[in-house]
Amino acid sequence: MPDIKIIKDGAVVADDWQVIRDTSEDLPQGKIIVPAQYWLDNKSSLDARGDVAVWLASDQSPKILGDTIGHFELIAVDFPAFGDGRGFSYGRELREQHGFTGELRAIGNFMRDQLAYLGRCGFNSFALQNTDVDAALKSLKDFSVHYQTSIDNPQPLFRARS
Repeated sequence: MPDIKIIKDGAVVADDWQVIRDTSEDLPQGKIIVPAQYWLDNKSSLDARGDVAVWLASDQSPKILGDTIGHFELIAVDFPAFGDGRGFSYGRELREQHGFTGELRAIGNFMRDQLAYLGRCGFNSFALQNTDVDAALKSLKDFSVHYQTSIDNPQPLFRARS
């Protein structure tokens, strides 16, 4: 596996997970991120393997994982196009409604300009494509003040000022 870098918890680190999009071939060794539906269909054999995470497609609500959400060390959300905002909602849903505390990774076709917003929705890991991740890291701090509440700041600005 090539040396791929991601942003995780505010730092640039080596990615030790491999995203599997084509499940028709044998799965590679090591840590893998498989499609959620593939995991649901092959849960027992994948559980026995260990080091398996899932990724949700943009049309798959986290609800399809049911009570197993807490089972995962990592859940990835796929952004098929930078204009598809459903993944932002899934991030908040995983954190707020399902209490997911593990690594929440954005994968697919999102842009560097979206990193600060993704972080506010609960994402703490970003697998950017064709981007200098060291330069992109600065995008997490694009804004110093936020008016609305979010995962990273549950208190609205007007409450902080009073």
